[in-house]
Amino acid sequence: MLREGSAAKNLRDLLPLVSPLNARQFLFVSDDRHPADILKEGHIDFMVKTAIERGLDPVSALQIASLNAAQYFGLRDLGAIAPGFRADIAVLDGLEHPRVVKVIKDGRLVAEDDYLTARLDSAPAPKQKSMQIGKIDLQSFEIRANPGKARVIGIIPDQILTRSLPLLPKTAGGRIVSDPKQDILKMAVVERHKATGNIGLGLVQGFGLKIGALATSVTHDSHNIAAVGVTDEDMLDSVLAIKQMGGGLVVVTEGKVKASLPLPVAGLLSERYMRDVADGIDDCIDAARELGSRLKDPFMTLSFLCLPVIPELKLTDSGLVDVNLFQFVPLFLEKI
Repeated sequence: MLREGSAAKNLRDLLPLVSPLNARQFLFVSDDRHPADILKEGHIDFMVKTAIERGLDPVSALQIASLNAAQYFGLRDLGAIAPGFRADIAVLDGLEHPRVVKVIKDGRLVAEDDYLTARLDSAPAPKQKSMQIGKIDLQSFEIRANPGKARVIGIIPDQILTRSLPLLPKTAGGRIVSDPKQDILKMAVVERHKATGNIGLGLVQGFGLKIGALATSVTHDSHNIAAVGVTDEDMLDSVLAIKQMGGGLVVVTEGKVKASLPLPVAGLLSERYMRDVADGIDDCIDAARELGSRLKDPFMTLSFLCLPVIPELKLTDSGLVDVNLFQFVPLFLEKI
């Protein structure tokens, strides 16, 4: 699987593995594609164009995107234009720089020249509350200081991999505090499905925030609420803002919400148009940059810091996970 998402960009590094002898053994996958990136660049079609630009044979690129994927997943009636196959067809304007000009679904034209032509029936979205969190206050974010170094999640830009960095955190009054000078910030993961009261606390380097806090309810794969910030007050306010919205993304500073995007369906989805959602995410990213972040998408990065199956160090509502060891580890390194 050749992956190219918004946070994990691997396509260019993996393409040299493809040869005429093994091209039938590959397929394109996106793995979390940002709405704005889809609108601006495309989805799997973007990967096809990129692969061709990097020297892959156009027919091989199209085969990887269609027939290979359909056969791998056992979709016997998809992947080819022939009798016995569903008439799901993308019409391109050429091979060297392919652009989709028409989309046919089950033999019916549904899109043409970048516009949807089919009528979509809207379905009512479930309104069940999905922000079930236990008691939370400023004390919920306190981390007692221990002598020595701590395990700090080190962000790798444009990757979902992280490093486990042994660093000396800043302390005040016997507590760990965020240290913008070293770019070591406090992070919290708040359980939000069954109000267990679980809150995992850790430290992260790479967000670049100078003030304020960010929070999101899109955190793979458990989708709890994750927050990172310079002060406990702003972290608390960001989590409470997520709860009040019923889920979403938020940027908070000095107790005020600078930008937000509600995701009221399970804390993950919006009923608004895709362009509106993309604009909302961009507003949140712009607000995060005003607080100092230089990451392309700090919210996508934050969401993957909670995924405890991708090395090296991740944070869950139950604590830090060393993915290489596949076990929970304490925040502070044990003295030898």
